[in-house]
Amino acid sequence: MVTAPQIPGWLGELYPFQPQSFTTPGGARMSYVDEGPRRDEAVLMLHGNPTWSFYYRNLIQELSPTMRCIAPDHIGMGLSEKPANYDYTLATRIADIEVLVEQLGLKKVHLVVHDWGGAIGFGWAGRHPEKVGRIVITNTGAFASTRIPLRIALCRVPGLGPWAVRALNAFAGPATWMAMSRRSLSSVERDGYLFPYRSAADRVAVAEFVKDIPMQPAHRTWKTLQEVEQNLKQFRDHPVSVIWGGRDFCFNDRFLQRWREIFPQASVVRIPDAGHYVLEDAGEDALSLAEGFLQEQ
Repeated sequence: MVTAPQIPGWLGELYPFQPQSFTTPGGARMSYVDEGPRRDEAVLMLHGNPTWSFYYRNLIQELSPTMRCIAPDHIGMGLSEKPANYDYTLATRIADIEVLVEQLGLKKVHLVVHDWGGAIGFGWAGRHPEKVGRIVITNTGAFASTRIPLRIALCRVPGLGPWAVRALNAFAGPATWMAMSRRSLSSVERDGYLFPYRSAADRVAVAEFVKDIPMQPAHRTWKTLQEVEQNLKQFRDHPVSVIWGGRDFCFNDRFLQRWREIFPQASVVRIPDAGHYVLEDAGEDALSLAEGFLQEQ
């Protein structure tokens, strides 16, 4: 068993948790934060690429005095194991979360999703709609799209793209400033986001996430994403809050409009000067919206 990396003191000040671990069906060690009262109801926070549970640290600290908070690091990300050979696909990531929820004995789950966490979270939710409570959507998608920003498309160029992502940290590194708009990350916040991705080997899943973006029906993940999209209609009667950064170069307002169409009952707040890392960039404005919505009875 690969042990979890030690959390240095400087990081522990921002991320004051004692992560737990479990072994996925694929045999890899997944790290996850489990804070708050031990109940069978919890808020499940799912990150995307290239973030990790660090992205949710402030929301966890706000909610955990009264609500159980679960925030996993997907395999290859954050403090989880980073195997060179793993089935780094959307289908496997959904299955990993499915087993985690089962092992934790959760009977009711409130979702908070961001970036790839949208497809993963709604992929899990579509299989277990009876467990789903409130849903917070932040700058993400869970449906097929044939549009991709040039800067991400370049990271998909065969040979050159994966090499740049892994050898030059050309995805996680630039994200620390490209995903922000209202403010800049402090040096320690930036280091926190990049801590898990300090070598080319550590960046295997960052590159694989980019590779797994389905742009045409022949792609390995297209069918899985279609199934996720088809199941979204199950949640049209659920309480949904959309908190959206208006200056996101990737998940832009086209995605926001699609969410409005899918969930017309949703409460939507667009924060015009916030970027992709909306919970980080908009700070208390976004956090208070999410916290208030999740704590409603």
